[in-house]
Amino acid sequence: MVKRNDDLCIITIRELMEHKEPPKQNLGIPEYQRPYKWSPQSVLTLINDIFTAFKNNMLEYRIGTVVLHNTPTQLNIVDGQQRLTTLSILFFAISELGNNIRKLPSSLLNAKYNELSSEAIVRNLSVIRKRLLDFEKQELEDYSNYLLDHCTVVKIVTKDEQEAFQFFDSQNSRGKALAPHDLLKSYHLREMNDESESLKIDIVNTWESTKQSELENLFADNLFPLIRWYKNKDGLNYSINQIDVFKGIKKSNNYNFSIYNKASNLYVEKFNYEGLYELASSKALNQFQLTQPLIAGSRFFKYTQHYLNLYKTLEKRIFHSFNAEEIIQSGSGDTYIYNLFINILMFYVDRFNINSLTESRLLFFYKWAYSLRVCMKAVYRESINKYARGKSERLNSGLNLFSVISDMQDPMELDTIILDIVSEDTFKNSKVNTERYQKVFEKISSEGNI
Repeated sequence: MVKRNDDLCIITIRELMEHKEPPKQNLGIPEYQRPYKWSPQSVLTLINDIFTAFKNNMLEYRIGTVVLHNTPTQLNIVDGQQRLTTLSILFFAISELGNNIRKLPSSLLNAKYNELSSEAIVRNLSVIRKRLLDFEKQELEDYSNYLLDHCTVVKIVTKDEQEAFQFFDSQNSRGKALAPHDLLKSYHLREMNDESESLKIDIVNTWESTKQSELENLFADNLFPLIRWYKNKDGLNYSINQIDVFKGIKKSNNYNFSIYNKASNLYVEKFNYEGLYELASSKALNQFQLTQPLIAGSRFFKYTQHYLNLYKTLEKRIFHSFNAEEIIQSGSGDTYIYNLFINILMFYVDRFNINSLTESRLLFFYKWAYSLRVCMKAVYRESINKYARGKSERLNSGLNLFSVISDMQDPMELDTIILDIVSEDTFKNSKVNTERYQKVFEKISSEGNI
């Protein structure tokens, strides 16, 4: 690969990690670096992603950016240590099997690691050894060569240590590259290697034209909690460590469940594209369900847009049916309650359809969500997380409405559910601002439709 500039270039893993003369061009880990602490899941994800690219005969597979500080003795890794250390462990594990990878020594495993890093290295070495047992001998050798000569990084070298860390900060603290939704964008674009460039451009343009705060909030406050709560799982603390739930089924996955889901998506797309729904006197079919896995690639972007549109549709419905005194959004607790309300609406409509959301059912969901607001002085994310999973001791204990809806066959089943009633005494004794939430209390105490 041709290098344009030694300080800023795209190079292969072999070029980056092979032993060099003079030694000052070799990689090193400075003492101030954070511990090596990649999880086994992260290690396997890297190995498997490279394996998928290898099997798909991708000419180049980019695995990120490496920021290096050029010192008199070595090139100190400022950004990229976790990934490069993992590759060094992988190289060591492959060399144990007698492959030619032995010809590529890495100085990284000779560095001094603290106890925490050493434990992680030993643990991940064990995980890697187990994964390599799945390879045939020739396949492993070909995989090794692919990793070395077709996997690349963007190498950035600076002689100024402060400049190196400024770049690191811009990449990791303020830059979009580490925002969960942007990492997902990059991941799914990479899964579109067999799609046309024009389609990729259209997708990127649509994505970038959407307010990034809307995308960030959609995943953190809506989609992530929703796909966790109905399974009775914790829906808190969405971050880059939880994005695997949105990576979906790879095209290369040929297990029974994935074949079924891919076939279902293809059928719906064909049905809608050919206008067959018109013959059936129906509307275009919705190909997404929160309780079903998504398909990696272009469908992820359709999935995101679909649920963003659903959110906005339901938001309009809410403010058409309720006034500002009934949907208070002046504090963080109010925002958490509002998100809970719109989340249960999204989950219900996703299961059935918008037409089944009658006024009486809309009021039912309002009562379920806002009853928590009028019996708690302070509402936190943890409060919402417990209530959504039916684990609150204050109200509707044992009722995970998301889980119940996921098992429903008919929306009329919802009409049989009886909610706990918040009495006036409970409201007045809860230490909430009774004047501010008086209209909310009156609404949840009302009978019939909105």
